[in-house]
Parts: sequence; structure tokens; C-alpha cells
Amino acid sequence: MTDTPEASPETAPEAALDKTFDPAQIEAKWYQHWEGEGLFRPERPDAQPFTIVNPPPNVTGSLHIGHALDNTLQDIVIRHERLKGKDALWVVGTDHAGIATQMVVERQMEAKQDKRANYTRGQFIEKVWEWKAESGGTITGQLRRLGCSMDWSREQFTMDPHFTKAVVKVFVDLHKQGLIYRDKRLVNWDPKFRTAISDLEVETRETNGHFWHIKYPLSDGSGHIHVATTRPETMLADMAVAVNPEDARYKELLARGATVTLPLTGREIPIVADEHADPELGSGAVKITPGHDFNDFEVGKRAGFKAGDMLNMLDADAKVCQTQDGLVPAQFIGMDRFEARKAIVAFLEDDGLLEKVEDRVIQTPYGDRSGVVIEPWLTDQWYVDAQTLAGPPMEAVRSGAIEIVPKTWEKTFFNWMENIQPWCVSRQLWWGHRIPAWYSEEGEIFVAETEEEAQAQAGNKKLTRDNDVLDTWFSSALWPFATLGWPDEDAPLLKKHYPNDLLVSGFDILFFWDARMAMQGIHFMKEVPWKRLYLHGLVRAADGQKMSKSKGNVVDPLGLIDQYGADALRFFMAAMESQGRDVKMDEKRVEGYRNFATKLWNAARFCQSNGIVASTSVAAPKATTAVNKWIIGEVVETVAALDKAMADLRFDAAANAIYHFVWNQFCDWYIELIKGSFDDETKAVAGWVLDQILVMLHPFMPFVTEELWSKMGARETDLIVAAWPAPDAAVDAEAKAEVEWLIALIGNLRGAKSELGIAPGARLTAYVADPSDATRAVIGRNGTAIDRLARLDAIHFEAAPAGAAMQVGAGDATLAIPLEGVIDIAAEKARLEKAMAASVKERDSLDKRLGNPAFVEKAKPEAIDKARADQAHHSAEAERLAAALARLG
Repeated sequence: MTDTPEASPETAPEAALDKTFDPAQIEAKWYQHWEGEGLFRPERPDAQPFTIVNPPPNVTGSLHIGHALDNTLQDIVIRHERLKGKDALWVVGTDHAGIATQMVVERQMEAKQDKRANYTRGQFIEKVWEWKAESGGTITGQLRRLGCSMDWSREQFTMDPHFTKAVVKVFVDLHKQGLIYRDKRLVNWDPKFRTAISDLEVETRETNGHFWHIKYPLSDGSGHIHVATTRPETMLADMAVAVNPEDARYKELLARGATVTLPLTGREIPIVADEHADPELGSGAVKITPGHDFNDFEVGKRAGFKAGDMLNMLDADAKVCQTQDGLVPAQFIGMDRFEARKAIVAFLEDDGLLEKVEDRVIQTPYGDRSGVVIEPWLTDQWYVDAQTLAGPPMEAVRSGAIEIVPKTWEKTFFNWMENIQPWCVSRQLWWGHRIPAWYSEEGEIFVAETEEEAQAQAGNKKLTRDNDVLDTWFSSALWPFATLGWPDEDAPLLKKHYPNDLLVSGFDILFFWDARMAMQGIHFMKEVPWKRLYLHGLVRAADGQKMSKSKGNVVDPLGLIDQYGADALRFFMAAMESQGRDVKMDEKRVEGYRNFATKLWNAARFCQSNGIVASTSVAAPKATTAVNKWIIGEVVETVAALDKAMADLRFDAAANAIYHFVWNQFCDWYIELIKGSFDDETKAVAGWVLDQILVMLHPFMPFVTEELWSKMGARETDLIVAAWPAPDAAVDAEAKAEVEWLIALIGNLRGAKSELGIAPGARLTAYVADPSDATRAVIGRNGTAIDRLARLDAIHFEAAPAGAAMQVGAGDATLAIPLEGVIDIAAEKARLEKAMAASVKERDSLDKRLGNPAFVEKAKPEAIDKARADQAHHSAEAERLAAALARLG
């Protein structure tokens, strides 16, 4: 094959299909053709718009299996809408990924014995742009391999000048409105990268640690209060001990205003009443370090400590520093936090204040990129008033202006939004959108879109710009409208394509991205950013575990594409995407869908070889025979099923509908039924049905369908911009009943032969006692097909002769087929009885095991799943064998 389609769509003649379907031979050529011809967004100025924005992957990223699911679902939708004639826009771009990108570039520097500190900020940023130009397009090429029909002509980047303009305007406007402010609060601090990070960038790991039980002396010398901690080093910044107000053990201490004098620092701290302390846990007393623990921060605020007064005993590198009250002993200053832990524990032990040490498995926060333990750290940062911005999105979901699919996610959405915390949007990095704030020498803050505007506000005061950059989630929250030309409110794309129609997203970024888009979109555009939000699950390993490099169970989607083709992987993703459930990876099923594409390929080759070519009609051709009327009706029903499934965003139902129509009705039955009867009507109907298949299947399997479309004859357009099926026909109930009767007879007879060990080609004779008029008519009209496919020499309308016979049902008829001389009936009965007894025994044994609570509670999940699958298999086998025995009478 050549690298590009052999001829233009208008003039392409019918071309013989290769004997073997090879995805690699067709995928690259068709993608290049589609993109080169501008077919991902053809000119349709008067068409109804349909818009999706792609969640922008990190510019540092490579395609992972989650991307494959997310983007496959979006591409299915956008191709479907394009085929329906809409102005379908799929916005694509990448995120500048502040911390990830800066880390990549700094690692490259380290490999060359270089470092960021050797450069000015401007010089370093130039190096990042150089890296992007050389290496930043990896994932966009991989999305092309998946077949994503995005509008690459308008590819976006969150650091593009027009996007940066939007980001700066949003920051300045929110600040003017009092919705962005500077505050001192706890953040997730990464000591390696020396920056605040988001919750999404924190991964919790189980680590083996300790629970140290410490005696804190009461200041009046009357005894001790016992506390326990997993981080004894933080006692250098303790500001209180909390006890539950209902805890009888401490009511007397609370009543007299007792205090504690801390070991090491000698700081006198109060005992405060707070419900955070649980009387059922340990001593019921909790040490409170507001500057280094999120729960303690809230307790500290309730106790009356202002954030500016909370003690901080660590610097940006997580080394011990002096607190505001100057009470940290000099020997600890400059120590790494974990070295300080050892030293403090040793001191407590020597001083008799360490009561005991318990081994504990501790949930410990780590930076997902740095790999170091994250420190809750009290620092000045920029915050968005998320509580105020969260109100309109909640109302939009309640009113139906935003529909969340599946609806079960609404409860989670509301729970988070109703308890939302201020959003920290500043990061201590160089790469990113620099915060448009300037400081005077007196500490005044001037926020403006440009330095000139800030200077105008400040007069002749000397200004210094804020060194921090904005969180990448802040900029990506503007994605649905900034990518369309905002803040230019007259931008044509913005007018036509906002609000977007649909957002497809993993549930894991519902809060980090989706909710924040809703906040910013409604606030600045006065409309929701998208009308529907579809949340899909995760792609897990075959055993249901989460994929991770450490477990060695990560699946590379590009490897699957290399092996089975993009179409097979895409169809797998669609077929397995059931609302509200995760997708379990199953390579065998991917292989099965490659076989599905091969089956369609072979069916098209069969059609070609029998003179069946591309149809010239959108509407169904005229049909007079039952089989042609039936298959047209099946197309009508499949189109309806697909339209409903796509409207409901039931990707699994849509894939299932087209799969069963292609595999069962078209390939297995229609082609079998028309063999040897290729008159002009049948050729026209078969060609039309094949065309409808290619159009309906195209959103799921774009490459193989486009190739087949191009080879079946001359076309006015490429398949990607063809018209969605409009059969303009109805289901013929009489023809449907007739063909389904035939299918039941042939299928049931073949199954019965298989059960009884009769050769598939063996010719038999059947009897029907007292057949209905309808049965007589069907048999009379389909004698040739019955002879050829059912392998019946004759069907007699009378009772069968005495003797063993098998019973086969079709419609309202039961056919008796004598078996004397066909098989050894006694031997066959014995074989079936033995096999059935074995299956019943296994079924009952597995029933007993699964009914044992001890097994279900203690066995591994995969062992339980296997037992259930084996039980289902043996149960079905026992039923099948019982049916076979019943046939023998």
C-alpha cells in the first residue's frame, strides 16, 4: 500500500482489498490524510455547533492507559457528532505543567553537572522553552496514533501569549473583587522542590513508623499529662495540649487553667478544650502544633491563635529553624527534620520523659514527583475564595444547567463543594504564569496586569515583583473559554462554541479541574462551561488492582496499538466503559476486537468478490425478499439503539449494539442467507447495509472503516465526513418473524448436533406434526436455505416415526428429528450422564465453598472471582448436558 490514499474520494474506483487485515498498514496513512485535508473540523459555518475541550495533558507526558480511555470516549462522541453534520470542534492542547516541566529541565541540567542556580530566571525560562520545542510534543503524536480527531490547526498551550493574557486578567479581576488574597496558612510543602503543591500531587504511602508516648510536665509541678505522636520533632513548635471538654479526667485541669511546660524549649503552653481530642484514643490528650499539622491548625484557630502568631520550626528545606519566641535550643538549629527526631527522642529517653514506643504503620504523605515526605508548612501564599465561587456551580448542578453523568457522583460533588477550603494558587517555581503582584519596600501589594499599571498605582515607590507562579490548575480552569479567544468577548469561536456541550473527565480530577472550571466559567462568562459532565472510572489491572510502576502491572497503550491496532484498543475501551465502574484491563478482549475488525474485513472482501459495491443511497434501497427486508429492519433498530446509547452516554451499550449487529446479524446470518442468491436487489441491499455498518462503526473503529469505505467504490466524501445513517425505512414485522424463525431453526439444530456429537454436515430429516399456516409458509418459501444451512433433506408435516428423536424448536413449531442410525443412542446417553454428573458435582462443591463465610472473608479476591466463574461454568454445563439428554427422550 502507498503512504496516502490512492485517489481522491470523488474519483476513487473500487479497489481489491488485501487478503489480510493489517492495522499498521492503514492507520498512519489515514491519519495523515484526515489531518492534511482539514477533515477534523470541516467548514460548516451554518451547522449546529458541538464542542468538547480535551483535558490538556502535561507537556512532559506520554500516553498512558488512562489517557487512552479518556480520549477514546471523547473521539467517539466527536466523530459521531461530526457524522451527524454538526460543526464539531474538539479543542486540543497541552498544559505547561509547572513543577513537572521544571523538574525535567533541572534533571537534564544535573546530568550535565549544571543547575538552575547558575542562571537568571529569564535564562532558565529560555531553556525550558528550548526543551518544549525539542521534546514537548511527544504526547500529541501519541494521541494521533490513537486516532483522536482533534482540531490541531488551533492547538493550544497554557503558556501561549493569548492564554497568559487571560490568566493574568482573571487573577487581577478576582483580586479587585476580593476573591483572591494573600494569607498565612498551612500548605503541602515539598522540601526537595521548595514549593507548595496541590493535594493531587501528594500520594499517601504506608510506612513503618512509631508512636512515641511522651510525658509533658504540668507547669505547677503537680504531675504530667501524657501525649502520643508520630512526629516528636514538632514538639519544638507545640503551642497547646488539647483534651475533650467532656473528658472527666481533665475537667479539673481545665477548670483551673492548668498549663504545661514543654521539655527542651521550656515553653509554657495552655491545656485547651477541643472536640478534636478523642477520649477513647490513648490518654485522650493531644499535642497541638498549629504550624505543622492541618488538624492542629484548625484547633489552634479555635483556641484563639492567629496564623501570624503560630510557631514555625522548619525552613523551606525542612531543616530546624528558630521559632518566633526564640526557645528552640541552639543544638537543633540547622538539623534535618529526621535527624532532629532522633536527637529529640534520645533527649526524652535520657530525661525519663519517654513513656513507651509503639510500632505503627503510618499513612505518610509523599510528593509524587520528588519522592520526599511532604511537610505541612505555615507560609504566606495567594488564595482564591473558593467558598464564594463554589455557590453558582452547586446551583447549576441542582437546577440541571450542568448534568453530571453518572448522577451518583452528584453527592460527592456537593459534599466537597459544601466543605471547600481556600484554594492555594501560588507556587514557588520559575516556570509558569508569574503572579502579577508587586511589592513596595514598605510591604504594600499592588496587583495589575502590567508592571506599568502597578507602578502607576504605586506612584514613585520602588516595586519588586512577586517571585511565585500560579498553580497550573488555576490556568487550566480557564480552558473552556480562554481556548476560544476570551477575553475578547467578540471572538467568533467564543460566541459559537461556549458553553461547551460536554466534558469527559476521570472522576479523580472532579475537584482539581472540573469543579474549578465550573467556578471560573460561571464567574467570568455568566454561563456554565459545559452542559454535561461525564465522569469515567480508572483503568485497572486485570485483577482489579490500581496500576503502578512499583507493582509492575502498568499497561502501555502504544504497545497494544503496535500489537492489535488502534481500532481494537479503542473498541475495548468503549465496550468496557460502563457508567460508574472502573475498567479492568483484558488483553484477550483487545485481541478479540482485533478479530472483530478482521471478520468485518473478510465480510467486505466476500462482498467485493460477489459484485457488491458502495451504495449510492442514504435511504434504504427497495427490498422484496424477506431476508433483505429483515436486514434493513435490523439496520433501523441498530441505528436507533446507537442513537439512544450515545444520547445517554452509554458507551458500552453503543459498542455492544454495533458489535452484535455486525458479528451476528450481518456476518453470521445475512451473508450466509444470501449466498448463491446475488441478484440486483440483494447486491444493492448488501452494499447499502455494509455502508451503514461502516458509518455506525466509524466513531469506534475509524481506521478500518475508512479503509473499507475507500475500497468499496467511488465516493463523494471520505467516511469521516459522511452522513449518519437515515434509513427512511421501517421494520417489516412479517419479514423479521420469518428470518428469525429460520435463524432459530438453523442455530438450534446446529447446537443440538454439537451436543449429541453429530457431524455438522450430517444430513437429517425432520417432522412437524400439525404445523401452523405460518410455519408451513416459512418452510415453503425457504426450502433452499433450509436445505443448504440446516442440512435437512426434508421436513414432513406429520408425526415422526416411533423411536428416539431429538427435538428442535423454531418459532411456534417443534421439529422432531429421528436419530436411529445416526448415533449410538445408548452410548451417547451414557456419555452425557457421566459428563453431567461430573459438572453437577463440581457445581455443588463450589456452591458449598462460596456459601462458607470463612472462605469468602479470608480468600484473596482473585480466588473468590475464580470460584464464582468456575461455579457459573459448571452450572451452565450441567444445564446444557441436561438439555442434551432431554433431546434423546
